[in-house]
Amino acid sequence: MTLPEFFLKQKQNIRARSEDVFRLLRPEHLEWGPGNGAPSIGEMLRHLWVSEEGVRRVALDGNFAYYEKRIPGGLPAVLGGVATSLAEELRQIARVHQETLAAVGKLREEEWDKERVNDAIGFRRKVTVILFGINEHEVHHRAQLMTYLRMLGTPAPEPFAKR
Repeated sequence: MTLPEFFLKQKQNIRARSEDVFRLLRPEHLEWGPGNGAPSIGEMLRHLWVSEEGVRRVALDGNFAYYEKRIPGGLPAVLGGVATSLAEELRQIARVHQETLAAVGKLREEEWDKERVNDAIGFRRKVTVILFGINEHEVHHRAQLMTYLRMLGTPAPEPFAKR
């Protein structure tokens, strides 16, 4: 299995697990957050797709617009408003996921070793690291959503199958 094949398989498997969690979300959960500056569920869902789209552009196109806005302005600078519909946020998450799979599937294997650099924001990473970071980021926020759901009294899926 090549590195690109491994990435795509991992991304699909991570998404399948995330969808298990997404199915437990309800529209009334969108505005809920634990407080103390932590994002609401709606903000987290919006952040998932906006960041994946922006970070994918860094990796594939060398387009740093997402980070150039996110770093000085914080998360609100890139979210573009509040989530108003669970269905719409999940549709956007699915759209961006499919776009990432398609775009990365076309990426030539030698491109994975290229480096993306933006000295103004102190960024220097290989395309491989950036792309696998997208997967890691989704796992991180899936775990956050599971914690939020437990706080709301909704049993969340176990991270490992019981035998």
